[in-house]
Formats: sequence, structure tokens, C-alpha cells
Amino acid sequence: MLTSASRDPAALPRLLLTLLALVLLWPGMRMSELDLGVLLAADSQSEMGRFVAAFWPPAHAPDFLRLLLDATLQTLAIATAGMALALLLAIPASLLASRALSLSAAARGGRPKLLAQLLRWPVRGLLIFLRSVPEIVWALLFVRAVGLGPTAGVLAIAITYSGMLGKVYAEIFESVDQRPAHALLQAGGGRLAAFVYGILPNAAAELTSYTVYRWECAIRASVVMGFVGAGGLGQQIDLSLRMFAGGEVASMLLTFLLLVLLADLLSRLLRGRLA
Repeated sequence: MLTSASRDPAALPRLLLTLLALVLLWPGMRMSELDLGVLLAADSQSEMGRFVAAFWPPAHAPDFLRLLLDATLQTLAIATAGMALALLLAIPASLLASRALSLSAAARGGRPKLLAQLLRWPVRGLLIFLRSVPEIVWALLFVRAVGLGPTAGVLAIAITYSGMLGKVYAEIFESVDQRPAHALLQAGGGRLAAFVYGILPNAAAELTSYTVYRWECAIRASVVMGFVGAGGLGQQIDLSLRMFAGGEVASMLLTFLLLVLLADLLSRLLRGRLA
């Protein structure tokens, strides 16, 4: 028998949290009108079967493969250029939004300065605004502003992902061991030196992993934005679906799978180098 000393003291809170999650989950499922039984209906299964059967065999004509290569390179270019522009805003914004390099944080018992707070909160508000609007909405806006093509996708990714990267970067800077940076600040070192030598070495692996993950997400986002005319694989998938060319869609989906695999391998490689 389990004695009172051997019982898990957190068992009851965990059980209560589980029950609370189930109670909150049920209304959400009802409001979303989730009905998995529809997938088991004969009409649904036959329709899905015909749709999937049209994907085989994948298209592999030389002309189509050249078109696929161009669309793939354009998708990579959209994601990479958008991430590069996002980093230009995210890195300085994350440093301004974080207290990791604050002199008051380095001083024991120090109170945050009013000027620093007045600067920090507007930057955090800007990052919230940038990431709160989905990139597909920005893409629709820029398609109207600059016309069809990859430029709209690049700008949409740059704006949305700058907010995401800036927010997470700031949290990473604050979550790592800040004692080396605080020691440098207390010794009279500048904030740049404290960041480069005190924070960046401890945060490099996590920053790299998250950045590569966001690059992978940018690839997926660029494909989705292609459906509204932002170029790349998404626009070609949309055209092939409208022409009921299932084999072409299958080839593009396989290419997209390879791109995600490439991003995952790149993340593992970089993390191994920085570990």
C-alpha cells in the first residue's frame, strides 16, 4: 500500500488541471462544430479517394520539372529575403524590448529607470502589432499595392516575422544566464560588449534553432501566400489545382516536403556546431 509519505503531492493538482482542461475543451469542440464521423461516411471516403488517386503518378515531364525548379527557387528566395528583412528589425527591437542589458537589472536591487520603461513598452507594443496580423492579410494588402509577384510575399513575411522573432529573441536573452553580462556592465563595460561576450555565447544555439525553424515556417507561409498571387510554389499549386492536374500537385508537395526536411537537417547541423 502507498503511505502518505510516498504519495505524489502534485497528483491532486494535476488531476484538477486535467479535469479543468477537459471541461474547457468540450465547449471549444462544440463551437468548432467538430464532427469526425463525417470522415467515416461513404460519400466522404469515396470523394477523398478520387481526389488522392488523381495525385498518382507525380508529374515528371522535363518542361514541368524546369517550371518546378524555378518555382522552388523563388519560394526559397521569398522566405530567405523576408527573413533577412525581418532580422533587420527584430534584432534591435529585441534588444530594446529585453531587460537583459539593463543597468538597473545588473545592479542588485536596482529599480528600472522610467526612461527605459517608456522606451521598452512601445517597442513591445510594436512587436505585438506586427505579429498579430497574419501574413496572408499583409500579402493581400501588398498584392494590391505592388501587384502580383514575390515582392508582396517578401514584405508580408518581413513584417509578420519581425514581430515573432523580436518577441522570442527578447525572451531568449532574458532566459539565459545573465551573470556574465551583468558582471561586464558592473565592471564598466558597454552594452555591446556585454551582449557579445555575456549573452550571445549562451543564447547562440537556441537563437539559431529558432531562426532556422522560423525560416522553415516562412517557406510554408510563402507557399500559402502564393494562393493570393505572391508567387512561388503556392501560385503554381493553385494553378494546377484549378486545372485538375493532380500529378503536378503531387510533385510540388513532394518538393515542399524535401524543403522542410532540408530545413530540419540544417537546424540539426547548426545546433551541433554551436553546442
